[in-house]
Amino acid sequence: MTGGPAGGSCVPSGSGRGSAWRCRGVRWVSGRAVWAWEGGRHSDLPHGSALGFGVVGERRCPGVRGHPCPVRGVLDPRTTGGLCAECGRLDRMASIAADTLSDDPRVFRVYLAWFGPGLVKVGITAEERGGTRLLEQGAVAYTWLGRGALMAARRTEAVLGAALGLPDRIPYAAKRAARGHLPGPGARRSAAEALYGDAARVGGWGETLERLPLDVQDHGEVFGLLRLGRLDGVVRALAAGCVVRGTLLAVAGPDLHLRLPEGRHVVLDSRLVAGWELVRAGAGDGPEPAVEPVGAEEQDGLF
Repeated sequence: MTGGPAGGSCVPSGSGRGSAWRCRGVRWVSGRAVWAWEGGRHSDLPHGSALGFGVVGERRCPGVRGHPCPVRGVLDPRTTGGLCAECGRLDRMASIAADTLSDDPRVFRVYLAWFGPGLVKVGITAEERGGTRLLEQGAVAYTWLGRGALMAARRTEAVLGAALGLPDRIPYAAKRAARGHLPGPGARRSAAEALYGDAARVGGWGETLERLPLDVQDHGEVFGLLRLGRLDGVVRALAAGCVVRGTLLAVAGPDLHLRLPEGRHVVLDSRLVAGWELVRAGAGDGPEPAVEPVGAEEQDGLF
């Protein structure tokens, strides 16, 4: 269901300055990034649009998996979890990534995800979700490896991770820093093809899993990565009364890449926005959120 804040302005369509909508962060729907709002509405986040919103009230747990939080728990402004302790526990209980389920009857796929030079992971996702999980993680390129039952996919993930020296998680700081230094689509495809070949040569995982052909998918255009340059800083927390303004350069995973009015390129992790009420930003409203600079040594050390 569409509605709520229109386009990149981040305010409810047709609402006045004082109307506040509680945000649930960024979601990927039908291959595109949208703001998700309490009540099930969403609104698009087109690259190049102006983004402007004020933060009001208290940051409260929006609930989990479509269910409202029964206690409307107050959240720490710095947490990216976006859920209170009880809703977080319920979310983990139903999470494949948390490895708490073993009897899920669905078909799962194993993938190799490429986030930048030297930043590669192996993982699994439910086949019914298609490539949504890769968009959510901010994978710049990826290819499927195989499909099958959950435990077979889990074993394959473990076998390939150990054989190829690949982790099952990549730190967000590394992903963000890498996006401003990416090689072109051809080089990204070649890197994914080489990884696929390495995985295919590892024995012991194709016996219980159906192998899938090479099919490299690239998210450079979907994310808007051609517009990026060097990253200057990261927003670490929001607070009631602060205002966010900028031009939306790209959306990768949960990250909003913004060009601030004074020219800095910063990342706002939309998981920090989840639970806050947002209003239309007016002229002269409140201070900007604090931005933590990204040092040259942090970026250069990745390559």
